[in-house]
Amino acid sequence: MNWLDNIKWDDKGLVPVIAQEKDSGDVLMFAWMNREALQKTAELKRAVYFSRSRNKLWFKGEESGHVQTVHDIRIDCDNDVVLLKVTQEGHTPGIACHTGRHSCFYQRLNQSLEGNDWQACEPVLKDPESIYK
Repeated sequence: MNWLDNIKWDDKGLVPVIAQEKDSGDVLMFAWMNREALQKTAELKRAVYFSRSRNKLWFKGEESGHVQTVHDIRIDCDNDVVLLKVTQEGHTPGIACHTGRHSCFYQRLNQSLEGNDWQACEPVLKDPESIYK
């Protein structure tokens, strides 16, 4: 049996993927992979995702230069989520988010007597306008 056959792909042939920074443990981003993306990720040791909006493979960093070098590929106990342990390349500290931030999870729920709202809790490290041309 091929190792890819162990993955529980959804009805669209996709699996959710979490990218986690190897050294810090920071969760950088969430994305999707199809079979080809996961195969290429394993072969190249570079994160390759599947863009649902563009309906094609997305080599992380192909436009921004913010490549993810993959050190470890894991699946959860149900074989339906992939975890990548990565080094975020291209900027120090690494930028994983298209907003120019280290992590895509930069918004924190602020709860107060006036109500709840989302607030950015991580700074923009590089202006996205200068990243994407």
